[in-house]
Parts: sequence; C-alpha cells; structure tokens
Amino acid sequence: MMRRAMTLCAAVLCLTMTLAPKALAAGTDEVEVCYPTAITQSEDGTELRKLYDLGPEDDPVGIPRSDFEQDGFHYTLTDLLRQELPEHDERQHTETVSLQSANKDMASILALLPQEKEFITEDGYTGTLTLQLDTVQVEVSGYGSSTREVSATRSYPNLANQDTANIPKTIQENGRTLTLQAIDWQTDNTATMDGYALGDRFTAVATYTGSATSSYVKGYTVTADYTGIVGKINLDRVRYVAIFEGTPLLPAEEVPAAAFNWAVILAPIAVVALVGAAAGAALFIRRRRESDDSGSEDQVQG
Repeated sequence: MMRRAMTLCAAVLCLTMTLAPKALAAGTDEVEVCYPTAITQSEDGTELRKLYDLGPEDDPVGIPRSDFEQDGFHYTLTDLLRQELPEHDERQHTETVSLQSANKDMASILALLPQEKEFITEDGYTGTLTLQLDTVQVEVSGYGSSTREVSATRSYPNLANQDTANIPKTIQENGRTLTLQAIDWQTDNTATMDGYALGDRFTAVATYTGSATSSYVKGYTVTADYTGIVGKINLDRVRYVAIFEGTPLLPAEEVPAAAFNWAVILAPIAVVALVGAAAGAALFIRRRRESDDSGSEDQVQG
C-alpha cells in the first residue's frame, strides 16, 4: 500500500514538472516583450528607472516587472507610471475656396475674399492661411433666358383698293419672322364719280408682331487658393516609467548563517529518514512475528 502511494506521488510530480514549462511558454508567446528606450539610475544606486515609449494601441503588459540584480543591487518594482507624450505637428496646407458673385469685376470679387482666413482641416489641423491673388479665377456659373414681344410696321402705298391679299402676311426683321397683326388703311387720292368723292389710291400701314428670346448671365463662380502652415497636437505616444527600488547585495562571506535555508537540505533528508524508519519498523515487526510463530511451533512439537 505504501509503495503504491509513493508511486502515485512520483507520477503526479513528474506530470506537474512536465506541464508547467509548456504552460509558461504558451502564456509567453501571447505577450510581446517591451524593451526600454532609456534607463536612469540614482547616484547611490537605490533607485533605477526604465522608460518605455509605446504607441496608443500597444499593450503595456509586456513590460517586465520581475526582480533582478545589477551592479551589486537587488531591484524590486515599486511603481509603474503612465505619461502622455504630446507632439506638435505642422505642415504646409492649401485650401481652395469657391463662392458665387453677381459681378465679375475684380473689385467686387476681392470684396468677397478676405486677405487671411482661419481654417480647420478634416484631420484636425488648424491655422491662418493667406489668399494667393494669382490663383483667383472667375467663371460663368450659368445662363438664363427671357422672351419679349417685338413689332414692326410696313407701309404699302399706291394700292388700287383695300384688298388684304396684296399685303404680305409675314416679314423678316433682324433675323426674326414677324406675323401680320393689323392694317391701317390710308387714302392717298380721291376721284369724283357721279358727284361722289371716292378714293382711288390707298396706302396700307401694316403692323407685324413676334417674339424675341435673349440669354443673360445668371452669375459667376469665383475660386481662389489660401496657403499657409497648419498644425495640431498629436497624442500618439505613451511613456511608461517602471520604478525599481534597489537593495545592496551582501558579499557571500558576510551572509549570516541564519540566512541559510537549511530546510532545503534537511527536508529531503527528513523524508528519507522517515521512510527508512518506517521500513525498519516494518521489518522488525515482521521478524518478531516470524520468531513468535517459530516458538509456538516448538512448544507444540514438545
């Protein structure tokens, strides 16, 4: 029974020692180790600082936190500070503006364009930009049309009668076709017939009408460039400061005897002694029983 228990304990110990390094290695693979960008140490060596400059998306879990020994000191992590590292970034920027104007003369246009303007870019950069006069351009933004009525008159003299068949129904005026609208008859000469004065010559004053369509400029589109320096504060770096407290290491010959851990050596010896004692006791009892059984047999034979 004892042998079986010892065998089970040994198997559990071997399994634990086998799986522990694998679990540790698996956890390490998931963490990216961070390396310091600078290390500072106090003059007396009692404090050491490690600086880590990381991006906003970097995980600080990779910063080492375990104790270590260096330059005769044993260092232990006491604090881990986080600091934002703002940076002012500047760049040249050109902004094109577009606006509408009712007129195209430069005086009216410049009245719409200030010499300087404040701008904010889509990615958050701000600055004062200056108008570039050589980039000002003016273009027609669109056309409209209007229709009006036009008219013209024609005189047709020395007509024998007032017959409209002799009057043209349409005429051409400035490239437009006008239509006969009205006729005003005028008597040019009269003759006496049977004591009556009758007109024998007429003039027709004809009025023609039509429509004329004309186009006009609705307005103008003005474009111009403003150029200058824009900037903004970027918070794209984070600094972590790992603070370690240092304790001086004592030389080997000065280590007090009480500091030596005898339990490390005595524990295995105690276990071996205990097992040996148990085995000896078991052997003694066995031999005692065998001796008793032998004496009993002698008495029976006697």
